[in-house]
Amino acid sequence: MGIYVNPGNQAFAEIADQDYVDKTSLIGFINKTIGRKNKLTCVSRPRRFGKSYAAKMLTAYYDCECDSHALFDHRRIARTKEYQHFLNQYNVIYLDVTGFISEAKRLQESLKAVPVWIVDAIQDELPKEIEGKTLNNRLLRFVEASGRPVIFIIDEWDAMIREAKDDPAAQDAYLNLLRGWFKNSNFTPKAIAAAYITGILPIKKDGTQSAISDFQEYTILNPGPFAGVTGFSESEVKRICKRNKMSFEDVKAWYDGYVLTGSTSIYNPYSVMKAMEVKECQSFWGKTSAAEGLTDYIKRDFDGLQETVANLMAGSEVEVHTDGFQNDLERFGSRDDILTLLIHLGYLTYDSLQKTAHIPNEEVRREFRNFLTNDDMGEHWLRLMKRSDQILDDTIHFRPDEIASALEEIRTEQYAPQYYNNEQALRAIIKYAYLSAIGKYVRLEELPSGKGLADVVFIPAKGSKLPVLLVELKWNKTAGGAIAQIRENGYTAALKPFSGSILLCGINYDAKTGRHTCRIEKA
Repeated sequence: MGIYVNPGNQAFAEIADQDYVDKTSLIGFINKTIGRKNKLTCVSRPRRFGKSYAAKMLTAYYDCECDSHALFDHRRIARTKEYQHFLNQYNVIYLDVTGFISEAKRLQESLKAVPVWIVDAIQDELPKEIEGKTLNNRLLRFVEASGRPVIFIIDEWDAMIREAKDDPAAQDAYLNLLRGWFKNSNFTPKAIAAAYITGILPIKKDGTQSAISDFQEYTILNPGPFAGVTGFSESEVKRICKRNKMSFEDVKAWYDGYVLTGSTSIYNPYSVMKAMEVKECQSFWGKTSAAEGLTDYIKRDFDGLQETVANLMAGSEVEVHTDGFQNDLERFGSRDDILTLLIHLGYLTYDSLQKTAHIPNEEVRREFRNFLTNDDMGEHWLRLMKRSDQILDDTIHFRPDEIASALEEIRTEQYAPQYYNNEQALRAIIKYAYLSAIGKYVRLEELPSGKGLADVVFIPAKGSKLPVLLVELKWNKTAGGAIAQIRENGYTAALKPFSGSILLCGINYDAKTGRHTCRIEKA
């Protein structure tokens, strides 16, 4: 049992011994590909969506040098007819590419050395009696001697593409290593039973084609059968919350919002489990080096990208054309390319039916605010946030005329909806006006309360002394009528658990005069 060749099941045993959510149905999808034409699978997901857990699970299931019955006999995969047939029947080569990259950085070596180190690491763990001039020669003889073909499992396969984005020679050396394994008619059919590689980015394009084109790709844009094993479903989160005595409503407000074709609400597993661990919902979403690099592109304002990001932060959906993205971090030709990268990184979620993207949840929205209010973003963003700060301050300190004036200003800008002719258009303006509430408040829309739905409610962050803001919108009526509706329908009923003050804010737009009016009262 080695580190890279048949590493055993201990890594998965440590995971499965915790509060594990059963995702073993993924094994069933891979079982259906073994020894077949579609035996090479690439699954790309945002970070912290269980990629490493899945790789360790597959390793434990297929590794022929261990017995994993105790880990899987009570799991979903055990109910399938292929379960026993494939369990612990293959030689496994498991690679976590980030480990090799970290070592190269520690030694201040060029990343071009990484493919060489990978080859040497596998060579060192093959039986000494297995001879051959190249690694592929030795692997073929290893398969013949053992009578068991190899299943490759590569975690963070795209780390070299991301980390060596300015080193094309290192990228080429790495991709050539992969081609030698997975696009080699003298090796692939004879030695490989299946391959599962996973990362953040889809396979890098070489011109218009994939660099290793024989892989079946399942991305966050088109997850196919893997939609159900990507992240946590709502029913899974409900069970987790019940076991850990956490409020499901709070967890949903913070972490729900990812959309996948063929699946319901998807939650980031890492964030949900961290919330269970600390018994509090908060942002666990740290920046990656890839995402930090996007600051430069947003500052350059590709095709009006800054306006698009402002609308995203306000809660809007934006149309995105994803086909042009080259699946790397150095070739960006348009606003859509950068937005597509944000989808792959998990900063946006994509509706493949509507071809639109939006910020998925409160956690990521707060990270956007931190990301875009950095002083490096320049005067444009500072001006936007300063005005929004003033609107929030005017609301808290009962200055309705100033709020109405600010809404007039926003309506004349490019951020206003193209057709400003109904209450939904007014709602879009309100979300944009209160951008600075992100991080200070959790925003809820159409909150069921009393005898109806409250339009927009801002709940202050835990421990905050800020008041709850309940905003009711009207079109061609009156701001006073909006306040009256809040009181008559008892919209504050759902806010009783909050001990602080509650402010009622009624906003109306009169289409005849083209003017906004505002009224603010204490509940």
